[in-house]
Amino acid sequence: MVSEGNKVLVIDDEASMRHMLRLVLEKEGYRVFEAAGGDDALSLLAKEDITIILCDIRMPGMDGLAFLRAVRDRNIEGTVIMMSAYGTVDTAIECLKAGAYDYISKPFKPDEVKLTLRKAEEKLRLQQENVVLRRELGRQKDGGKIVHRSTVMKRVLDLVARVAEVNSPVLITGETGTGKELIARQLHQQSPRRKKPFVAVNCGAIAQGLIESELFGHARGAFTGAVQQKAGLFEAADGGTLFLDEIGELPLELQPKLLRVLQEGEVRRVGETKPRQVDVRVLAATARDLRKAVDEGEFRDDLFFRLAVVEIHIPPLRERREDILLLAEYFISGIAVREGRPAPKLGSEVEQVLSSYAWPGNVRELANFVERTMIFNRGAELDLEALPGEMRREKRGASDEFSLKKASTRLEKEYILRALAATEGNRTQAAKLLEISLRNLLYKIKEYGME
Repeated sequence: MVSEGNKVLVIDDEASMRHMLRLVLEKEGYRVFEAAGGDDALSLLAKEDITIILCDIRMPGMDGLAFLRAVRDRNIEGTVIMMSAYGTVDTAIECLKAGAYDYISKPFKPDEVKLTLRKAEEKLRLQQENVVLRRELGRQKDGGKIVHRSTVMKRVLDLVARVAEVNSPVLITGETGTGKELIARQLHQQSPRRKKPFVAVNCGAIAQGLIESELFGHARGAFTGAVQQKAGLFEAADGGTLFLDEIGELPLELQPKLLRVLQEGEVRRVGETKPRQVDVRVLAATARDLRKAVDEGEFRDDLFFRLAVVEIHIPPLRERREDILLLAEYFISGIAVREGRPAPKLGSEVEQVLSSYAWPGNVRELANFVERTMIFNRGAELDLEALPGEMRREKRGASDEFSLKKASTRLEKEYILRALAATEGNRTQAAKLLEISLRNLLYKIKEYGME
């Protein structure tokens, strides 16, 4: 049944009306909650995730319209359907303007209520599908296709195809910029969960004080600022896939809680004692050496072994040079379509430079390079003059050998790469090694296309 498990709140000062609606709706498989007025309903909504609200308009104290405005002002989720025995066209319009989904007049037949709720459910379902679709389209616009011709990437994708059908966790490893999230999305798209949500989160991009709430959710009042209960990303991904990028940055104190989700399939919101069941496949990714982190006590060994049931390693771009020109042409074509201009061709000398360059930032650096180059070059062919100075120098030799500025740039990039390698991608620690601020390091990483 479509409605099974959906929570409905009935708000009416008449106990007989609440009882009648409870009987009708529970027979249809809904979970029914009751409130005798607007104030009681708002208190209940702070504790429960209600899907649909049936609210009478004329009630003592807070009436239906005041309740409807309070719901809107507090950003409470839930589809509100108004009820009244004193219905007029003006009243219905006022309710709809205030945010109600629909309006039904008393007395009504049970079938009328059921039909209205079915329509509300269908609207909710379409909204959820549209949110997921917009998210997927937004993430794919940067080139969601895995372009390759190299043997090593073919092996990676063959492994993805074999692993996609199972529910076991997968640990995706590889240097920054190699495309770990794209592999995670391929695993999801080729899995039986493909029609359910794919939710991605970067564990290193969320403040440590907020990451527990983001992953597991929180109850109202669980901490300062928690004015309303919130579902976490595990619940948002229920039935689908949760991708934990930069898993090596997950605080040590939260790792047992993640392990419990993997083992028991349940989450506990911050401030709550009752666990909630979730059905989520977890994919994790890291640029760090997690085995070394385990040895150094920075990552739990039991969590590592639970995450790395299957490990997929993505080789750096310098180890799959057959893919470089194919990827460059793919990015050029995409940018040309986006900007409505003809796609320039790669000159033979440019092809040689691109193929021989080390690409320390991997595919992401190549994509950034192509976009930057096309911004400043509008010709039909990209020749050597279209390339940055350091790349032209690699082809032409010593023309810039006395440039202190360019030598300084090369040295900075080399030291940043060494520091990131020494800290397994931990940017905070790398900044300390380099004796610069984290903000300065992040700026340089972006400036040099090493993101």
